[in-house]
Amino acid sequence: MNEAAILAGLEGIAPQQTGSRWMRPIEAVAAALLVAIIALLLTGVISRYVFSLPIVWIDEVASISFLWLAMLGSAMAVDRSEHLRLTLFVGMLPSRVQGVANTLAMLLMAVFLGVMLRPAYEYAMEEAFITSAALNIPMSYRATALPVGIALMLVLAVVNVIKGSNFRQIAISVVATAVVVGLLWFVGPSLKTIGNWNIPIFLVGFVALFLVLGVPIAFCFGLGTLAFLTFTTSVPVFVMIGRMDEGMSSIILLSVPIFVLLGCVLDATGMGKAIVEFLASLLGHVRAGMSYVLLGSLFLVSGISGSKVSDMATVAPALFPEMKRRGHKPPEMIALLATGAAMAETVPPSIVLIVLGSAAGVSIAGLFTSGFAIAMVLLLVLAVLARWKSRHESMAGVRRAPLSLIKKAFLVAAPALVLPFLIRTAVGEGIATATEVSTIAVLYAMIIGVILYGGISRERLYGMLVETAALSGAILMILGAASAMAWALTQTGFASQIVAAVQDLPGGWLTFMGVTILIFMVLGCVLEGLPAIVLMAPIMFPVARSLGINDIHYSMVVVTAMNIGLMAPPIGIGFYIACKIGNVSPDEAMKAIWPYIGALMIGLLVIAAVPFFSTVFL
Repeated sequence: MNEAAILAGLEGIAPQQTGSRWMRPIEAVAAALLVAIIALLLTGVISRYVFSLPIVWIDEVASISFLWLAMLGSAMAVDRSEHLRLTLFVGMLPSRVQGVANTLAMLLMAVFLGVMLRPAYEYAMEEAFITSAALNIPMSYRATALPVGIALMLVLAVVNVIKGSNFRQIAISVVATAVVVGLLWFVGPSLKTIGNWNIPIFLVGFVALFLVLGVPIAFCFGLGTLAFLTFTTSVPVFVMIGRMDEGMSSIILLSVPIFVLLGCVLDATGMGKAIVEFLASLLGHVRAGMSYVLLGSLFLVSGISGSKVSDMATVAPALFPEMKRRGHKPPEMIALLATGAAMAETVPPSIVLIVLGSAAGVSIAGLFTSGFAIAMVLLLVLAVLARWKSRHESMAGVRRAPLSLIKKAFLVAAPALVLPFLIRTAVGEGIATATEVSTIAVLYAMIIGVILYGGISRERLYGMLVETAALSGAILMILGAASAMAWALTQTGFASQIVAAVQDLPGGWLTFMGVTILIFMVLGCVLEGLPAIVLMAPIMFPVARSLGINDIHYSMVVVTAMNIGLMAPPIGIGFYIACKIGNVSPDEAMKAIWPYIGALMIGLLVIAAVPFFSTVFL
């Protein structure tokens, strides 16, 4: 396998990419919108909980700002090449074919945006006839973000095609696209007669083809849904814009960019490193102690940042040198890092849990409460395996840290250690919503960072705001496109057919759990977490409910299975990210990771078969 091709996995994960100079005003506006959203939400929290005077218009202004942030951020992600896309298969092609594939991917993206521009404009005009409840202003102020963002992305996509391709590559891509569209138009009447067989053709086959070509994931879903609606139904494309708007602008999702920013603050201030150093002073002297520290650090740091990449990048550099000195082999360290990150995904404030709650209508507070218990189960099975693996660890020269050093490390780490428990308690006990807690957590982290951890320079803070806007735009665009595709699937009656088919399976709910694990492990390998959840939640959760499975229990199985898939080679993207962070060849780490994947599978099967672990604290 071509290592250079697969190391990146999903493009767009590297922070602090540089945008075009002419996009600087857009970046400034997006950064200002993010600051405004946080300020608005903080004002709302203070007025509601301190003065008992709720300000009714804050949610409306935040919602308007949020959609503009999502669309401008998505355009920034196009400019910075930060939209998530699968590069595994394109990287295996000969260099000449790679050029054509990359040009075709960008051209297909431009085609989608070009087709959606007019419906987006019409949608904004229609919204002008609706007035908001609190501010009494036309909703077109909000909806105009859609055509503006799409137009910006279209211009950027066309510029990228022209700048990054030669005439031959563009000509081949244009001809190939025209031929396929013409063929579909010709056979369109026949396609309408085959009913739901169009689902595997368009919403599975076409989407898979676009993924293989390296089209950004959001536009894979968008193109598949657009082709499905255009060539097999009489549903106007206009409807698709409404579904995308609904999918990317739910008020629950307001916490996504704020938790992304919180992860940046954690990294910039060194709060995560302080936690790692405290755990190392506490457990570093015991056999397998550094493995325990790595797992415990991922558990606690994940409770602050909500980002797997941020978690691994914080923990690995601090622990790997000492682990190597004690005789740990780099492939084993990468295996533990990758599976530990998968374990920690259910620890609040997990962005995946927030999105799942929004997509499936499940209580965020319940998910946050259960997530801790489930992570503890997985932490235990990984710790047992790590202890067995470390039976030959060299402990020469290892001494217990003096109590004075432990106290000092604890005092430095204490303000950071408070954060995950503050987030979990506030949301789990119903004191505040995930969105409100995210703003409080950012403010807390900024203040503590300035006072105790050296602060953040003005230039770096601005860069973090811009990067957060771009990454959030990429995430929200995926959610919008996946929501449109999920809606198209449910409108076909496909979901009700699945319900009927599953209810007839032998083994009842346990068989369905097995099917769920298989589906989400495969989707986790290919699609990463968020799009898989938004796409499948509207289909799978009604089936689970019809079989009497608790929503929280099912959610924990879904998220855990998906994250095991994400870390499972040879396709799992998270595995290659861990290899890149640890600077270890994937070929070497691939052999070492399977026992750890097996341990996670044992934990998953226990979680799936025993609802007690998911519901005990509810």
